[in-house]
Amino acid sequence: MDIVCLGELLVDMFPAELGRSLADVSAFRPKPGGAPANVAVAAVRLGAQSAFIGKVGDDDFGHHLVGILREDKVDVSGMRYDAEARTGMAFIAMPDENSYEILFYRNTGADMRLRADELDREILEQARAFHFGSISLIQEPSRGATLAAARIAREAGALISFDVNYRPDLWSREEARERVLDTIPHVDLLKVNEVELELLTSSADPDIASQELLALGPDLCVVTLGPDGSFFRVGRGGEYVPPFQVKTVDATGCGDAFVAGLIWQLIGGTGWREQLTVARMREVLRYANAVGALTSQILGVIPALPTAEQVEEFLGQADA
Repeated sequence: MDIVCLGELLVDMFPAELGRSLADVSAFRPKPGGAPANVAVAAVRLGAQSAFIGKVGDDDFGHHLVGILREDKVDVSGMRYDAEARTGMAFIAMPDENSYEILFYRNTGADMRLRADELDREILEQARAFHFGSISLIQEPSRGATLAAARIAREAGALISFDVNYRPDLWSREEARERVLDTIPHVDLLKVNEVELELLTSSADPDIASQELLALGPDLCVVTLGPDGSFFRVGRGGEYVPPFQVKTVDATGCGDAFVAGLIWQLIGGTGWREQLTVARMREVLRYANAVGALTSQILGVIPALPTAEQVEEFLGQADA
């Protein structure tokens, strides 16, 4: 298995129109969501084999979401159903095309009830890369399950990828900072955005802040900058990688698409550690930027995720 993702699989309630806050949206449309689940689907579209581990309610929404992953050729043998908790939901508004507001409905959502003894150990031991975010670290038992899964995958030789994906309405700034900083030494690839840089370090400057974060243990730190591109830091140096100029329709999920492209580029060829040179990382992030840019041009996340052929065509046109 190329990439195994663990975490939340939710119903994202997308707004009927752009340019309004959550309170002003006239209606919402249900779509499949959850950052790690988005990464799993995006990876398949790019040519990887992926699996998703998580828990949903034993309800219509939960079974529908698992069915969508299955249709997208994601291995869902690690999914579990909870008869005592409902599938989580997230209401989304987009005040403009490059920003969004999220309000989570979960008390407690089924995704937060995944236990370590429910993990599919065989899938984790076969993974070339294991990816998770911070939402599953918020509370037990999902916190213990997430850390146990990362430990199993790492002991089996997988690349461990962590997207901080900080959601301030789900936990306090202080608790999030402490939990994330405790987790960073146990991962190989750390992905953050500009807000998370300020949460975790003494600087909002990607160059300075990424050095602080790399010193905590990861081999690679990547900073996504939205429409301004991205930045990477490896032991041999760091560099800004410019964005592609596209007409953004919806930025939701672009970071997840970016992560899928990044991980797949790292593990798709030779050993990932051998790729951590400045020259190669420049190419890797350019590819990941392209995956994110293509995703931004279509409303929604999963419907917008590009195929490998679409990414190659896009890059070819950019180079022409």
